[in-house]
Amino acid sequence: MIKGVMFDFSGTLFRSEPTEDWLRAVVSEAGHDMGEDELAACGARLEEVGAMPGGPPPPRLPPSLTGLWRERDLSAERHRAAYTALARQASLPSPELADALYDRHRMPAAWRPYPDTESTLKELRRRGISVAVVSNIGWDIRPVFRDHGVDHLVTACLLSYEQGTQKPDPVLFQAACDRLDLSPDDVLMVGDDPTADGGAAALGCKVHLVDHLPVDRRLAALSAVLTLLD
Repeated sequence: MIKGVMFDFSGTLFRSEPTEDWLRAVVSEAGHDMGEDELAACGARLEEVGAMPGGPPPPRLPPSLTGLWRERDLSAERHRAAYTALARQASLPSPELADALYDRHRMPAAWRPYPDTESTLKELRRRGISVAVVSNIGWDIRPVFRDHGVDHLVTACLLSYEQGTQKPDPVLFQAACDRLDLSPDDVLMVGDDPTADGGAAALGCKVHLVDHLPVDRRLAALSAVLTLLD
């Protein structure tokens, strides 16, 4: 019987804003004058190099960034260094925009909950099922939950950069189960990455995968999780 649920953050409960919106917000704040065509072209380059945290991973990595990328979620410093280095590969109109883009993605306004995030978390709370968020990340995502009014629905938040280990390491999932005071075989892991999130299966957790899609293209994937608990 499932008594607790672990959720991934990015691509599962929340999704980062579209790349052009991300870039537009930063360019506007910095006072740069970019036409829509130029902005679209720069946004496409950022996507091509995988520079947006929460977006598609880089299809190719410069050899100098391979090690940093592999360990990016183990510390705040490495996370920033990896993503700002990728952003600089996108021929930005101004070099300082790389850090501004990174700062923007850490703001709650840059993240959007999936349509059924709040309703699913509320239903789990109503049923007495504990919830943990387990994320490979390099910054504190708790303000995102607070800003969107769902922080009170999460019992524990286990972040790789705070724990010093990252999914799929079973140690991170075990720490989450311990925080929920539950045995792994009583816990369901919900995520979008079969490798990272699938690591929970090594402990005996059940695993359910959802598609990492834009918020307007994934309406009820989390609601479907509730049927697994019936």
